[in-house]
Amino acid sequence: MSDLSRPSGPRIIAIANQKGGVGKTTTTINLAAALVESGLRVLVVDLDPQGNASTGLGIDAADRDLTTYDLLIGEVPLQDVIQSTSIEDLCIIPATVDLSSADIELIANERRSFLLHDALRQTDMDDYEWDYILIDCPPSLNLLTVNAMIAAHSVLIPLQSEFFALEGVSQLMMTIREVRQTANSELRIEGIVLTMYDKRNNLSQQVEKDARDNLGDLVFETKIPRNVRVSEAPSYALPVLQYDSNSQGAQAYRALAIELVSKHQRLAA
Repeated sequence: MSDLSRPSGPRIIAIANQKGGVGKTTTTINLAAALVESGLRVLVVDLDPQGNASTGLGIDAADRDLTTYDLLIGEVPLQDVIQSTSIEDLCIIPATVDLSSADIELIANERRSFLLHDALRQTDMDDYEWDYILIDCPPSLNLLTVNAMIAAHSVLIPLQSEFFALEGVSQLMMTIREVRQTANSELRIEGIVLTMYDKRNNLSQQVEKDARDNLGDLVFETKIPRNVRVSEAPSYALPVLQYDSNSQGAQAYRALAIELVSKHQRLAA
C-alpha cells in the first residue's frame, strides 16, 4: 500500500537518454557500486527490457522470476521483487523482455504513468533504508521512461562524446519539461555526465566545450573515460569497481559519486 503524502526517503534518480549506446546502463551499475563503496545503501531498478543492468550485477536470467514487470503490472509484494547482489548494500529489481509489452498492457490503466511512482513510495520501502534508488531507463522516450521520470526526483543524462550528441539531449530535456509541467513539478535535471571521453581526441574536447557552453553547471566536472576495463566488466557480471578497482574507469565513477553526493549535501545544507 502506498502512502503518497509521506516524505520520500531515498533520493530517486532516473538515468536516461533515448539514444542507445551512450553508457546509460554502465553508468547506473558503476555509480551504484561507487555510492555503496562510500557507505550508502542503493537499490537499482532495471526498467530496460534488455535487462542489461540485471546481467551486469550478476542476476542470471533464470533467477529473474519476479521483475519490474511484476512490480508495475501485478500486486506483487516489494520484498518478492528485490534481489540482493554480490555487493553488500546493493540490491536490484531485475528486468526481462516481458517489460517490452508493458506499454500495451497498461494502456487501460488510469494511473499507468504513476505505477512506478506508487511502487517506490510504498511504506514497506522504509524497512530497507535506501539512500539512493537509481532507475536504468530504456533507450527510448516511452511509457516506461515517463514512469521513471514521474517517480524520480531528478534525471541524470549520460552524454557520449560524439557528433550529434547534444541534439538528442535537447529532445530529452523537452520531455523532462513536459513531465515537470504535467505530472512531477519537482523533477529536475541532476546533471549531464560525459561518457566514453578520450582526452586525446579533438571531437571529445569539442563535445565537452559545446556541452559546457550550452548547459553550463549542469555538466558534471567528472568525465567517464573510454576505458577497456569498463567495457570488459559486464562480461564478468561485475561493476568495474569490483572487476578492476584501480582502473581509470573505476576511479572516474568514484569521483562522479563523490561529486553527486557533495552536490546533494550542499543543497540540503
